[in-house]
Amino acid sequence: MAENKSSSRVTAARQKASAAKAKASAAKSKASAATKGHGGGFVEFIRTQGVVGLAVGLAIGTAAGATVKALVTGFITPIVQFIVGSQAGLESATWHVELWHRTADFAWGAAVSSLITLIATALVIYWIVNIFKFDRLDKKKDA
Repeated sequence: MAENKSSSRVTAARQKASAAKAKASAAKSKASAATKGHGGGFVEFIRTQGVVGLAVGLAIGTAAGATVKALVTGFITPIVQFIVGSQAGLESATWHVELWHRTADFAWGAAVSSLITLIATALVIYWIVNIFKFDRLDKKKDA
């Protein structure tokens, strides 16, 4: 009789342990499903949208921007200064208009200087992309 009580206690303990394991497993799968819905969706978004590549491109673009700026400042600006005279003189060039007792100053030099800088920067970026064949890196491979 004592043996039956002992064996029924062991059986009851095993059943409780089995029920606890089942509850833990159910809770784990429920948590996994919730995480998969949000976390898994986020990871899938990163994979499909190329966010990692975008971050790498942003980092490289920042460094390339500094390089382009140095090239424009070091090489293009002196050429422009040689042709125009001085960049400060160009930037301060204005056109003064006086009509009907009213005056207006048009800072055309600043606009021209900014346009020259824009064109020079675009030209340097174009040269870098073509010299190092970066345009071929971005093309999708044919299947």
